Amino acid sequence: EILQNDFDIDIEARKTTTTRYHLQSREFELSELKLLVDSVQASKFITEKKTYSLIKKLEKLCSKYEAQSIQGQVYLTNRIKSMNQSIYYNTGDIHKAITEGKQISFQYLTYTITKEETFRRGGKRYEVSPFALIYAEENYYLLAFDSKAQIFKHYRVDRMKNIQISQKDREGIEQFKEIDMARYTTQTFSMFGGEAEKLTLEFSNSLIGVVIDRFGKDIPIRKTDEEHFQVSVDVVISEQFFGWLFGLGTGARIVSPQSAAERMRKLLEDVKNIYEVAESSQKM
Repeated sequence: EILQNDFDIDIEARKTTTTRYHLQSREFELSELKLLVDSVQASKFITEKKTYSLIKKLEKLCSKYEAQSIQGQVYLTNRIKSMNQSIYYNTGDIHKAITEGKQISFQYLTYTITKEETFRRGGKRYEVSPFALIYAEENYYLLAFDSKAQIFKHYRVDRMKNIQISQKDREGIEQFKEIDMARYTTQTFSMFGGEAEKLTLEFSNSLIGVVIDRFGKDIPIRKTDEEHFQVSVDVVISEQFFGWLFGLGTGARIVSPQSAAERMRKLLEDVKNIYEVAESSQKM
C-alpha cells in the first residue's frame, strides 16, 4: 500500500504482524549521487577539506547502506586540489556583486620560486566588473570587464583574495550582451583572453573525436582527401592553443591565415633553439 503524505514522498506500508514503512523513492538515484560525488572529487578548485564535507552532505540524500557504497569509492590521495579555502566566500561575494550590478576589487595571488604566496602587481588591487563564473580547464574562473583596457579578462577564483564590492555600477554591459557563452569556452584555450580569429585547420581523420570534443558536434567539417578533413573555427590564439595543436603531432596543422601558421612555426623554432642551446652547454 502506497501512502499519501504532506511531503510528496512515496512511502510503502507493509503489513504483517506489524506494520513496517519503506521509502519507495528518493529525490536522487544512487547513480546520480555517485555522478555528483565524482564531479566534486574531480574539481581542482574545491579543497580537500571541502570535498569531504560536500560528499558527507550528499550521503545524507541516500540510505545509510547506499552511503556506505559511496564512501568506499572516495579516493583523494595525491589528487591535486586547491589550497585556498576562501574560494567559497569569493563565489558568494562575486554572485552578490553580479546580482546587484556592482564592480568589485581584489588582490591576486601568485607564487614565488620557493612556493610562497605573493601578490601580483605588488598587492595593488584589481578593479573589474564581474559578469559570469566559468568552470573550464579544471578550474573556476571569473569573466569580468576591465574598464581601463576595455576588454573582458579571466581571473582564477581560487587566486582572488580580499574581495570588496564597490559602490560603482558595472561597466561593459553592452559588450557582454555580444558574447555567445555557449561558444565562448570552445574558442578560448586555458582562459587566455583576446580577440577571436577565424582559423582553418586540417586534421587527420583519426582525430575527428578530438576535434568534436574540443569544438562541438555541430562544427562544419569538409573532407579534403581520403585521409584528412578541414574545419573553420573562431579561436583566441595563444601559446596554449599552439600547445594543444602541437600535442596532436603531425596529424594537425594551420591552413590559414598564413600569419597564424607563421606564429606557430616561429614558436616551434624558438623551442627548438632552447634545446639546441641546452645541448651545446652540456657539451662544453
